[in-house]
Amino acid sequence: MQVDILTLFPGMFAGPFDESILKRARDKSLVKINFYNQRNWAIDQRGTVDDRPYGGGAGMILRIEPIYNALLEIKQNIKNKKQKIILTDPRGKKFNQEMAREFAKLDQLIIVCGHYEGVDERVREHLVDEAISIGDYILTGGEIPAMVITDAVTRLIPGVLEKPDATAIESFSTSLSPLAPSPSLEYPQYTRPEEFNGWKVPEVLLSGNHAEIAKWRGQKTS
Repeated sequence: MQVDILTLFPGMFAGPFDESILKRARDKSLVKINFYNQRNWAIDQRGTVDDRPYGGGAGMILRIEPIYNALLEIKQNIKNKKQKIILTDPRGKKFNQEMAREFAKLDQLIIVCGHYEGVDERVREHLVDEAISIGDYILTGGEIPAMVITDAVTRLIPGVLEKPDATAIESFSTSLSPLAPSPSLEYPQYTRPEEFNGWKVPEVLLSGNHAEIAKWRGQKTS
């Protein structure tokens, strides 16, 4: 899979994408993640990518021309494949695990990072397939949402996680237990020691009775 991220701040991605599962996935060539600086398609030599909003108002708006020209070039990297372009935008659909599963089936996911006071509405209307929000709160830009989406999608790509069935019993995924709702949050987990500071691991988990353990986990799944 290929993820292409169009951003004003590509340096923000260096730390999160060079560690842990995302790094291993990239090292194994299970996912290729490219970062494109939007200013490479600026309208002038000064690197201008934004302008004042028509009708007045606070802040600046990302112009359509740099985004349009960037997408023309980025989309050429993979032809005749399953492809989707999304915009990180607070007015977009709320991102969830179901979306992550659908995105993980793509050959190419292009993420346009919103910024400043917003993006020219014609980008949303004509250039992207979906606008996506990761929650009802304000961030400094669309880079962190792009990281969240990329992380959630990448770990669902076959081969990324060591145990193939690991994602089936995670929070917000379809549970293996017939007693648990779907999607659901995971049941409580415990490890050694059996007792610490007077706080004990539930007896059923120590019983070795797999049927009773499965029943308990189903009851504890929320």
